[in-house]
Amino acid sequence: MKQKIRANGLIAIDVFLVNISLVIAYLLRFDLNYANIPERFIEPLVKLAVISTVVKLITYAVMKLYNSLWKYAGIYEVVMVIAASFISNSIMISYVFLSQTPVPRSIFLICILTDIALIGGVRFAYRVFRRIVKGEMIRFTNSKRVLIAGAGDAGAIIVKEMKSHPKLKSTPVAFVDDDKYKIGKKISGVPVVGETKDVSEIIQKLQIDEVIIAMPSASHKKINDIYTGCAQTNCKVKILPSVSQLIDESVVMQKIRDVNIEDLLGREPVHLDIEEIGSYLKDRVVMVTGGGGSIGSELCRQIANFLPKRLVILDNYENNAYDIQNELLYKHPDLKLDTVIANIREKQRMENIFKKYRPDVVFHAAAHKHVPLMEDNPTEAIKNNVFGTLNVAECADKYGTKRFVLISTDKAVNPTNIMGATKRIAEMIIQAMNENSKTEFVAVRFGNVLGSNGSVVPLFKKQIERGGPVTVTHPEITRFFMTIPEAVQLVLQAGAMAKGGEIFVLDMGEPVKISELARNLIRLSGFEPDVDIKIEYIGLRPGEKLYEELMLSEEGLLATKNDKIYVTKPVHIDFKVLQRELDCLKDIMVTNSEEISEYIKLIVPTYKKAGNGN
Repeated sequence: MKQKIRANGLIAIDVFLVNISLVIAYLLRFDLNYANIPERFIEPLVKLAVISTVVKLITYAVMKLYNSLWKYAGIYEVVMVIAASFISNSIMISYVFLSQTPVPRSIFLICILTDIALIGGVRFAYRVFRRIVKGEMIRFTNSKRVLIAGAGDAGAIIVKEMKSHPKLKSTPVAFVDDDKYKIGKKISGVPVVGETKDVSEIIQKLQIDEVIIAMPSASHKKINDIYTGCAQTNCKVKILPSVSQLIDESVVMQKIRDVNIEDLLGREPVHLDIEEIGSYLKDRVVMVTGGGGSIGSELCRQIANFLPKRLVILDNYENNAYDIQNELLYKHPDLKLDTVIANIREKQRMENIFKKYRPDVVFHAAAHKHVPLMEDNPTEAIKNNVFGTLNVAECADKYGTKRFVLISTDKAVNPTNIMGATKRIAEMIIQAMNENSKTEFVAVRFGNVLGSNGSVVPLFKKQIERGGPVTVTHPEITRFFMTIPEAVQLVLQAGAMAKGGEIFVLDMGEPVKISELARNLIRLSGFEPDVDIKIEYIGLRPGEKLYEELMLSEEGLLATKNDKIYVTKPVHIDFKVLQRELDCLKDIMVTNSEEISEYIKLIVPTYKKAGNGN
């Protein structure tokens, strides 16, 4: 009802305006002097005004000028007013020509301009008047001063949103952008004052309270550089995450969020060969061991998108398995899903499961992975990572699994701890079995994943929540990082490339200093490192390296068609010899656990137990 009243009010105003426009056009045509208008042009004026009014109102209605919310008027509404004025006056010119009505030919050409000025002017005047009445033209005294990094479409939308919604209490003060052509120009009245490399100086000079990174297509390195510049000040930093979220401009401010550690450490998007991955997962029975863990659960999420014939989640920990089961059943109601609670150490249980499901593809992610805990409990690492892997691999061979993908780690390379050594033995098992099996056994080796259970990021966050200190083992310690989804995407792609016997190595990018990671997390939490939250160096833990490696010296590294995946040259391992060594290892675990480390050195010659770290 309210909208109908407003529309009728606009129609009444337009009736008045189109007639005023016609009068103005006549006056402009005859030098603003009514006495100069010939009598023959005055006689049809009333009839002409009525017809003109009807034609123009119908045209405006067809062009939906009465449907727009003029308090939000923008470029689209301007274009529609221009189009409606041009069309309606063109109709009147045609009428005058066909009816031979005595009217100067230029009258309705002039009317095009006067209609635009009056019809459009009144509507935009309403918008301005409304903003003044509502107090929207007045900036809040406690408004945040905002600097926008990125003077592109995303940045322009943010400025428009801020100006249209004063309740956000944000005033766009300036842009920074690396396009030198834009520097010195203005976007919606907001100047582009410099490049992103100068962000820290600009923040201090303009007394900026908040920076919004509005560069959804920028590389993570660029985002990291901008954030590092902002971190030198006390300025809050937010980010517009991706260009795909800008489709609905009206909610763009809701998309802006705080910068997170993935924004700073993540890398370029992974490009997948969807058809290649689909060819070995679609309509296949796929099993994921450790399917409730960080990597395993993400594997299940992504595998479900490839429409497997059946997905089997196998995990020893029921709570995690239950969570991912419920998530997948909600997101993929048609997915045939089985959740199996079992321990990979139990050979007979594995036999029964493989006999029942006969999986075509197995992703083996079940493992003990915590380095210090496994140093204190070496037999548990061996039972799970070595003999558990052997159990699953032998069942895969026996029951006709086509492809077996072991999730390995960079800690398996020149290991200095029991966990890494057991993962290296797991790699040796699948390489040895591949030589005499129809199953294609492969391993995928990568470093740390951000946010995985027990990783350094959740630990640091908990320490920050407690008020510190944040504990780092050594000032120079570095690690490779990637996000969980990225790691899993590459695992799936590597699995598609497998021919058997390979160890695929994921491109982990540049190693990250853990001390810098800690400082960034402290800043992202709104604190100042070493002022609000202290960083303590506690020394390397047993079995811990200063840096990790991704390949053995004897393996070599070959490129694949995916620029983020490499493959090592196959290394011959005699399965019978390895099996005898594993039998001895099993006996030593029972009879003399003190000799475990020494015996593992015989199986893994590159294993060197760390003392004070290296």
